[in-house]
Amino acid sequence: MAAHHQDLRAREAGGVRFAVVGNPENRRVTLFARAVRAAGLPAPRVVAWADVLRAGGAAFDAGELVRLDSPGENTEVDRLLRGAEDPTRVEGSARWYTTLTAALRGLRGGTRLDDPDDLAVLFDKRRCHAVLAGAGVPVPYSPTSGAHAPAVHGWDDVRALMREHRMPRLFVKLAHGSSASGVLAVEAAGGGRIRATTSVELAPDGRLFNSLRIHRYTDEGHIAAIVDTLAPDGLHLERWLPKASQRGRPADLRVVVVAGRATHAVVRTGTSPLTNLHLGGRRGDLDAARAAVEASGARWADVLGVCEQAAACFPRTLCVGVDLLPATGWRRAAVGEVNAFGDLLPGLTGLPGSGAEGLDTYATQVAAALARHTPPPHPHQNRTGTPHALA
Repeated sequence: MAAHHQDLRAREAGGVRFAVVGNPENRRVTLFARAVRAAGLPAPRVVAWADVLRAGGAAFDAGELVRLDSPGENTEVDRLLRGAEDPTRVEGSARWYTTLTAALRGLRGGTRLDDPDDLAVLFDKRRCHAVLAGAGVPVPYSPTSGAHAPAVHGWDDVRALMREHRMPRLFVKLAHGSSASGVLAVEAAGGGRIRATTSVELAPDGRLFNSLRIHRYTDEGHIAAIVDTLAPDGLHLERWLPKASQRGRPADLRVVVVAGRATHAVVRTGTSPLTNLHLGGRRGDLDAARAAVEASGARWADVLGVCEQAAACFPRTLCVGVDLLPATGWRRAAVGEVNAFGDLLPGLTGLPGSGAEGLDTYATQVAAALARHTPPPHPHQNRTGTPHALA
């Protein structure tokens, strides 16, 4: 039914065309283009990130709906953004942020599905945390967000903030990192013992590399060396909240919110505090998670509502991916991060009752964009002019 209404809306779109800024060879662009064609529209015009970065921007036609996709997984684009010759290096995220936000300001024309000002906040964990907290969204406590937050210059500052704010367990994150790059889950115990769990590999010469396996450091000198090297790129600290588990594995959720509605969700479980699927995390059982929430006395709709509340802080951006941290017992949840490019969940169809049943994340966004930006009312639409597929 959802796909039928999506196709109906596409036929009414008239001269509207999609354009996407992305890496042409990337599966994200391929999946989005497939969704556009499935809606009965011409394939989107693809504008390569490499061209945008070299030119300092790009121009779009008045009738184009412009989607921005991730600039990741392309060596040349990474070099242009970070200035690093080796894409596996961790350092350079501050330059990545500065270069990317400048390129966003250079995009002209068209109708943007991702707002540059929203993205500037989403790509800075400190600013994003402050916005969420200010809107009443439940988030882990952080001493590094907000206008008067102290800067973190290295491991000595982290240690001092741990003591001052009584945070023996915390996450140290790159302010502009993604995909768990540069994240350390730090635990302090009695007797001066300390441990950091991270995907960062510390080379003998002090260079830092992203790894696809988890590393655990117990030598404080090694941990300090990692943090001191990352600090010039900007660091964000958050209290480590005990998370719910599923089958003995810590669990969290990635929830995709499109046009204000939670439409897709996946449970991620791991053997470490980092549940990212590329680091060995696995998809968990969403039905079991919903049952656990309801068995605790909470409502599943309220859990999804936390994600929608977070997404509402970025109303000019069509789609975000929310990392939700269910507390032990599944009764409460907090938002760990909001991701601008958090929709890569291939093959996953919409949640029951979301209006996106039978649609993947990309088809859902195509339908939502058409509903927002094409001429209204057909007799088969509801009174708001929104197709029933997303009503």
